[in-house]
Amino acid sequence: MLRTIISTALLVTSCSLFAQVTLSGDITQGSLVIGKAADADRVTFDGKVLALSAQGDFVFGFSRDDNKSHQLIITYANGKTESKTLTPTKRDYQIQRVEGIAKKIMNPDPKAVARAKNDSRQVKQARSQLSANTAFTKGFVAPIDGVITGVYGSQRFYNGKPKSPHYGLDYAGNTGDPVKAPADGIVSLFVPDMFYSGGTMIIDHGHGVNSTFLHLSDAYVNVGDKVTQGQVVAAVGSSGRATGPHLDWRINWFQVRLDPALALKLTPLK
Repeated sequence: MLRTIISTALLVTSCSLFAQVTLSGDITQGSLVIGKAADADRVTFDGKVLALSAQGDFVFGFSRDDNKSHQLIITYANGKTESKTLTPTKRDYQIQRVEGIAKKIMNPDPKAVARAKNDSRQVKQARSQLSANTAFTKGFVAPIDGVITGVYGSQRFYNGKPKSPHYGLDYAGNTGDPVKAPADGIVSLFVPDMFYSGGTMIIDHGHGVNSTFLHLSDAYVNVGDKVTQGQVVAAVGSSGRATGPHLDWRINWFQVRLDPALALKLTPLK
């Protein structure tokens, strides 16, 4: 079995799992975990082969409500195999209950629903991309210098019915405020008028890791453009179903929705 030194919170930032394997990230719900395995020939996560760079970089993540045990298996070039069972710790999320919501709001127009489904298909396709880029290994910076007004995992119940949890970090801001790329990458999607999220941009950071910006008022880059960490790529807005100008920043590993706040804490691996 792979050896590891993990605190009671299961923090594994820059922690050796074995002589040739290190991980950076929390073993907890919503966490992005980056790894480096020197001389590894193959890495699997629950039997799925992970993309592995020439330098041994790989990545995986845990969803908001993940309570399963996962198997990380490293196969070295010499044929030796090591494994480690990783079970994400449970988190408590902010829950808000709101009663007296009008029926019209609870049951949106069918045309709006159809439009939103088409938007979701575009987003899902962009998040399905697998590129060899390893920008995610360098860590992330906040995309805006604003006060955080909404957190990952929070959820509202309207008239007793649960709505989808919030999967991003909300930053307060004014329309036109600059939005920066959290890490290097390639712009894989920009749609100025999605039904729920309004101006929506996705940046691919490699190996299935991507950032999404919602409610934008403008974009300063195009699909296919390479961007660098800290580069201004868009502007804060209140487009879509937003009550006011702010930035909603999200991070995914393919379709797994992760907590940007945890990604900001990642220590790059050397």
